[in-house]
Amino acid sequence: MKLTHAPLRVAVGAFILNSGLSKRSLEGEAAAGVHGMAVGAIPPLQQFEPARFAKLLSRAEMALGAALLVPFVPSLLAGAGLAAFGAGLVQLYLKTPGMREANSLKPTQAGVGLAKDVWLVGAGLTLVLDSLTHRRRHV
Repeated sequence: MKLTHAPLRVAVGAFILNSGLSKRSLEGEAAAGVHGMAVGAIPPLQQFEPARFAKLLSRAEMALGAALLVPFVPSLLAGAGLAAFGAGLVQLYLKTPGMREANSLKPTQAGVGLAKDVWLVGAGLTLVLDSLTHRRRHV
């Protein structure tokens, strides 16, 4: 990991790891709510029971957060995971009713929390692109 990647990886990694840790015990209505939003954006997720989905989401967030935090995971790999995760959240924003103003990408008040996840895509792509261009310069 390049030293210049550390602030981004630590800030985002700690946030995502904490999010995953907070979802470890989701059950009942809370798990069903998270699952319902995800299914609205990505219908194949319907195959998972809500509690199982919540556990898988929790584990995925913890793994991604840890990958961003530990320096031996290459920024290329951590960035690709972050960009993919962020893209899933952006898809959730785009497909969930009430998150955007009519015929616009502009978020409603309810959608601001999800709209900001576009930053995760940008951060992930920054890590990927910097890693790829850094390799070219030193090969």
